[in-house]
Amino acid sequence: MEEKEAISLLKQGNINGLESLVQQHQLQAVRVAYLITGDQSLSEDIVQDTFLHIYHRIDRFDSNRPFGPWFIRIVMNNAMKVASRNNKQLSLSQNTNDDTSNLGNGLFNKYVDDPAALVEQAETSEAVLFALDRLSPAQRTVIVQKYYLDMNETEMAAALGSAPGTVKWHLHHARKRLRSLLVRLNPQG
Repeated sequence: MEEKEAISLLKQGNINGLESLVQQHQLQAVRVAYLITGDQSLSEDIVQDTFLHIYHRIDRFDSNRPFGPWFIRIVMNNAMKVASRNNKQLSLSQNTNDDTSNLGNGLFNKYVDDPAALVEQAETSEAVLFALDRLSPAQRTVIVQKYYLDMNETEMAAALGSAPGTVKWHLHHARKRLRSLLVRLNPQG
């Protein structure tokens, strides 16, 4: 089912539209929430709550705009609020069950054929997740926006409800902190 058709069904009160939107956007939304909160269960709850919120307020959505970026922005904001409220450093690397360990792999999804390169890619992914874990929720959010969602600074500013200069400042400090953490984790390289 196309996104516009799903939204139209939802606006008519038909819940089948929600099922289609969940199938299309849930995985990316959970990954975004996980990268910000560091907690698989919490991320799934955030996304589920956001879908329910959307269902009850779909009449406020402008059908002429794409749903995906709008929905991801809401998930991102909800995840940042929850992470800030918890105000504790949750480990992105502590959760080792299969569902959780695959979430971070979306950061490095290039196909690699060489076994040595695969090991290096896995180590790099683990180091980045470990370093992301040490950033504040706001810093994680701008890093996720820029490097996972490929948003430009104008889109980031709109999503966060901030001035572009503020986003540039947050992104600069997040990159600087991330760089220093990665250097500490791998001083040789």
